[in-house]
Amino acid sequence: MAPSPGEYEIQQRIRLACGRGTTRLWRNNTCALVDRQGRLMRFGLYKGSSDLIGLHSVEVTAAMVGQRIGQFVAIEVKAPHGAIRPEQETICSWCSGSVGSQRSAARSRRPARFSDALPGQGGAVLCPNASA
Repeated sequence: MAPSPGEYEIQQRIRLACGRGTTRLWRNNTCALVDRQGRLMRFGLYKGSSDLIGLHSVEVTAAMVGQRIGQFVAIEVKAPHGAIRPEQETICSWCSGSVGSQRSAARSRRPARFSDALPGQGGAVLCPNASA
């Protein structure tokens, strides 16, 4: 039996699968370092923010003049036995509850379709053209 894929491999598969459709994802690197003057510099969004962030093109209803909008997307990538940290769950809950964005915890390319999302997430499809 082949070993389970790690987070990096899962992440790359998700990015490739989603890159062929109406969703664009980018790697969200976060880190901190002390500069030459001794100041702490932080990079990326914030601690606990998802591994992949991006936009999903959504066609708005006729009531909204048929325009397209970009819906924020956040995917937290985990290896098969990886755990979601409390700050990651908080951010995922906020994204879906407060701003109506798409979010998921992905353990393979398949969860990028939200078929195996975090508790409380519906069956919304992030990458409509991604194969399972």
